[in-house]
This record gives sequence, C-alpha cells and structure tokens, in this order.
Amino acid sequence: MDPAKLIKAKANEKSIVFDEVEYGALSLAAVRKIASICSLSLREVEVNALEMGVIPQRYERSLGTVGGPAGQLQLLRSRVAIVGLGGLGGLVAELLARMGVGTLVLIDGDRFSESNLNRQIISTEAVLGVQKAFAAATRLKEINAAVEHVVFAQFATPHNLEGMLSGSDVAVDCLDNLSTRFMLQDGCRALNIPFVHGAIAQFYGQVAVIYPGDPGLTAIYGPRDNDKEHGIEKELGNPATTPALVASLQAQETLKILLKIEKSFRNRLLFIDTIQGCFETIQLEGE
Repeated sequence: MDPAKLIKAKANEKSIVFDEVEYGALSLAAVRKIASICSLSLREVEVNALEMGVIPQRYERSLGTVGGPAGQLQLLRSRVAIVGLGGLGGLVAELLARMGVGTLVLIDGDRFSESNLNRQIISTEAVLGVQKAFAAATRLKEINAAVEHVVFAQFATPHNLEGMLSGSDVAVDCLDNLSTRFMLQDGCRALNIPFVHGAIAQFYGQVAVIYPGDPGLTAIYGPRDNDKEHGIEKELGNPATTPALVASLQAQETLKILLKIEKSFRNRLLFIDTIQGCFETIQLEGE
C-alpha cells in the first residue's frame, strides 16, 4: 500500500490520533507510531503527512515563515553540507535541524577540546576528546530525529571534498582558515552549488552568499594566499556571542536559498561590528 494511503487508513481506524488545527497536525508520538507501523523513516512519515496537508506539530510555528506546507516539504527534501562544526557550524547545524532540513552533511575531522567550551554549542564537558562530527550527529538526533545525517569525521582536502559535498543543495562555510575556504569555493564551483560564507573575530563578523561564477572569496580577501592559514580571529579571540550571531545569519541565508527567497547577501558582504552596533553591507566587485 502507498505510504500516504496507509497513514490515512491508520488515522481513519483511529490507530493514530490527529489533533485538529488549521491544517491538521501530527504529534511526534503519532509520527513515531506510523513509522513503526509502516516501516518508514520519521522523515518519510513527515513528508507523506505534509503531502496530505497534515502538519507535524514540531513545524507549526515555522509555517508562516517557510511558506506553509509546501515550504516545509521543500526543507525536508533538501540536503545541506556544513563544513566545520565549531562555533559557527555547530549552531548552524542545530538551527537547520530545528527547521526540518531533511539531510545534513556534517564535515569536520577535529575533536572537542577545553578551549572550545566558551563558544561552541555542541561542546560540553561530556564530549571533550570526541570527534565533532559524531558529537553533532548525536545532539541533532536528540533535537529532531526525523533529520538524517551523513557524517564525515575527516578534514576537507582537494581529494575528498567534492565527494562529501556531492548531492547537496547548499554548503555552509563554517571554517577557520583561508586555504580551506578557497578549497570549499572550488568544490562548490565544480559541483555548481551555492555556499554561505561566515567568519568571526572578537566582536566582529561577516556573512556572504556566493554562487558559482560570483566574484566570491577573492573579492573579500584578495588573491588566494595558501600560506596565510588563519584569519585575524586567532589573534583577537572569539567570545560566545559573535559566533551565535553570525551562525544565525548563515542559517537564515541557507533557508532563503532552499526556499528560493530571492533577496539575499549574494555579491554583498554583511559586515557586523557589535562594538559600535553597526551592520554594514558592502558590494563585492568582480575579480
């Protein structure tokens, strides 16, 4: 039997209880029960329910933002690669999981250390020494078990990056060094996918959306310089607050790309100075 029909049949038999709201809503307990009965993943149940106009309760407060059931369906069918799972990437991953982005590709070869505890949301005393990619997957399962994860507990290299990015709709740059950022840009250009750049240092941050063919990182940083491994954040340090601000904006830009909301920071750099309380948009010039 078709899964959507089976969901409806089980509901009609009152094996599953629907709480009626504007669209009709499906509780998490009901999603889990249907998944068990139908031998489906939680994500498949949520997709089928939305196709029938039944809203999983966890997404009710998102509907006005994402464009109703069709928008939520689009998110559940999307795949986003997050490259780097530290101060930026950990929160980006959590926010996208809460919004119901269906598949998250988690890329990071690092392990948590005590110096991460001041700002990285996935970092806790309990996971010190644990690989960030696996710790992220565990946390995200606790937040939204319907979101599927592809874990790459390895550092990006010219040899493996395209394979890890393959099939993604968007990549998110949550890295801390310029050489890997440029490598990510190369990989996204080769695969024809956009990426959302973010960087932080002390009380300052920046965000940009870069599509294949755009001026991109050269317009922000100048000519590629592989000898300059890290940006100024190594000198200025990072508090807890700046990564949270920039990661939130990166997640928002990612959602806008997935939902085809045209206004974005494409070919523009949003520069944030929280000392002065200034948000400045800088037009990026061609290479």
